[in-house]
This record gives sequence, structure tokens and C-alpha cells, in this order.
Amino acid sequence: MFSFDLIITFDTLNFGRYNIIEDFQKLTVSLRGNLEVKTNIVVFTFKGQLDAFSEKQFKTFVTNNLVNELPFVINLTKIDFLDSSGLGALVQTAKECKKSKLGFSVVGNSRVAQTIKLVRLGDFLNLKSNLEDALNYLKN
Repeated sequence: MFSFDLIITFDTLNFGRYNIIEDFQKLTVSLRGNLEVKTNIVVFTFKGQLDAFSEKQFKTFVTNNLVNELPFVINLTKIDFLDSSGLGALVQTAKECKKSKLGFSVVGNSRVAQTIKLVRLGDFLNLKSNLEDALNYLKN
């Protein structure tokens, strides 16, 4: 029996001057991501695994699609696994944001949140329990 991945290409929509990626883009075998703009806040959503095999593509995706003047949320509620390389990518992103005074927040499911809190990075990453809290945090 054979198995294979079916990859479907999609068009991007333009929202003003911002690109919106409606479907999850395949970044690696184990990580997919998309983005949307909600009330002048960019929301990056990822699903799969954020680990040593995908952290470079994660950083590239965020960096290439970041709109400098808009704050953003990294939504990790659909992430199944986060390791130290994934944490490193989040920390590096946070450092760049703090340096350029760009607002950001991270949202994670219980497994991701527990990992982030275990290494005491919750405050540094502006970890919120849900997307609504993260959006409200960035609006203020």
C-alpha cells in the first residue's frame, strides 16, 4: 500500500496592502502556518510541530510576512510538540520585537503553555491563554 501527501496550491488574497494566507502553508513536513489580519493585528497560526526541524522555516515565515508597523500574535494552539529549538525561535523573535519596540504576544494550548511556563518564559513571550486575550493585550 502506498501513501502520499496531497499538496494543494492556493492563491493569496490581498487585504489592503497586506497579504492574507487563508489556508495553512506547508512549511515543513511537520509544520504548517497561515496568517490573517484582525483589527490591525497580524495573527500567525501554526499547527504541527515546532522543533529543530522546523524552527528555521518558522522564523523565515514570520519574518517574511511581518508588517513592521503592526503588532502580531503567534497562535500555537494547534501545535502538537514544542522543543528547545522551537522555544529558541520564539525567544529570538521576542528579542527582535523588543528591540524594534513592536508589540507581540504568544498564545498556546495547555501543552505549549506548560512548556513555556516550565522554562519561565511566560512573561517574556507575553503568553496569553487564548487569542481574545492576546488581541486585547495588543490593543491596549
